[in-house]
Amino acid sequence: MFDKTFKPYLHVLSKRGFFLLWLSQIISQFGDRLTQMAIIGLVYKRSGGVNALALTKIMFFVILPVLLINPLAGVYVDRWDKRITMFVSDFLRGVIVLVLALFMLRIKSMIPIYLTILLASAAGRFFIPAKMSLVPNLTTKGDIYLANSLISVTANVAAVFGLGLGGLIVERWGPKGGFLIDAGTFFLSSLCVFLIPLPLKAHNLAQISKDVLKLSREIVEREKSLLNEFKEGIKYIVSHKDTVFSLKVFFILFSFLGSLYAVFIAFIQSQLHSATKDLGFLAIWLGMGLFVGSLVYGRIGDRFSASRSIYLMLFVDSLILIMFALSLKYNPSRITASVFSFFLGSFASPILVGANALIHKKSDGNFWGRIFSSLEVVMHFAFLLFMFLASFLADKFGYFTIIVSTAIIIAVFSASSFIKHNVRSSPL
Repeated sequence: MFDKTFKPYLHVLSKRGFFLLWLSQIISQFGDRLTQMAIIGLVYKRSGGVNALALTKIMFFVILPVLLINPLAGVYVDRWDKRITMFVSDFLRGVIVLVLALFMLRIKSMIPIYLTILLASAAGRFFIPAKMSLVPNLTTKGDIYLANSLISVTANVAAVFGLGLGGLIVERWGPKGGFLIDAGTFFLSSLCVFLIPLPLKAHNLAQISKDVLKLSREIVEREKSLLNEFKEGIKYIVSHKDTVFSLKVFFILFSFLGSLYAVFIAFIQSQLHSATKDLGFLAIWLGMGLFVGSLVYGRIGDRFSASRSIYLMLFVDSLILIMFALSLKYNPSRITASVFSFFLGSFASPILVGANALIHKKSDGNFWGRIFSSLEVVMHFAFLLFMFLASFLADKFGYFTIIVSTAIIIAVFSASSFIKHNVRSSPL
């Protein structure tokens, strides 16, 4: 049983380059979420308690660089060496977060903190599209689902465990301790990236492609403008149903998450009466669910329609969320909340794994940087828009009402979409 389930994953991880990428992502995402928990603790401390709107304001500066930088980040990622791009991105984030911990927290005004967080987020904008573009070069086409499953484990489970342990760290050592440890994780992650060796074959093919493209540009127009490459990428994305579907999925999912982010954090804080400790504890259970769900779906994902699987998982998660909110409101129990967190993660992970794998299998590798950069823009725009909307509405209608209403909307949408795809019987 062990061999059948885990041996394929161990085979993918036995490749040194992919293993280092996987490890760097674990460390980097852990650091990302540790910072996020430190921010939550900072807002709670400076606001004097639960404040969803104050948390939304500071998250605006985390997300703003995604909307400003990511549209062109993908163009540069497709041009640059992916390893160097990832290395510089994480190293700069380490420096900036270190400055935040040692100097900016001493200032009473929140403005310098907002600006430092803005810079850290801007430095990280190139990391994810470069990482997702590098994955296929470090594994084989037949292992794409397995590789994306492991990457999903990296991006989600490590991130959630970062929230979990971060909650305990911030509770014990305060926001400053969280930021200091976070800076160290970024430096360590950049070292792992620096050590990644690209396969000779992939390197040669990449070099040949660069030479051919360079010659063509010199003959026809010398060099394409940045704007033309950006337009070319957008044209490719909107003209292919698989990339359009992935954009749609990520917009829906992150609208869902944005609506819940600040509101659900504030709801948990108010119901369980702690700033970060219980958030961290529940995040660990969520992480275990993501881990299990990603491993299972990575093994069986290519047997099912990606679209129907994604809509089904969205529907199930929305029902779990409703039960979760009802449980917290009328019978607050850490044990029950932990169980619901685990199942939320288990059914959420196939959504991300399936959408990412669909892009790798169905799209042109020359556009991966721009595709994943565009996904980042769509995801964070949806997240930011609905986070602000939900936070303002929560002041009027309450946290519980917003959470349940959001879950009901997603349930209705996902159920109708699932039925429509079954009627059409259109495999993706």
